[in-house]
Amino acid sequence: MSEPRWQKSTFSGPSGNNGECIELSAGGDTTTVHLRESDNPTVALPLSPRTLRALIRYSRATT
Repeated sequence: MSEPRWQKSTFSGPSGNNGECIELSAGGDTTTVHLRESDNPTVALPLSPRTLRALIRYSRATT
């Protein structure tokens, strides 16, 4: 199995500044998306696309 391809948020800090970096990766199937904090890359939170959309809507509404 190959390593997941992580995509860094466009809202993250500049390269080399991992203090505020969220990354996403598609799961091995089409029903899972993984979310992680670059400071702790060994821990990834598996989410359904629906749950990820809800998390994004919530974070936009509270910032």
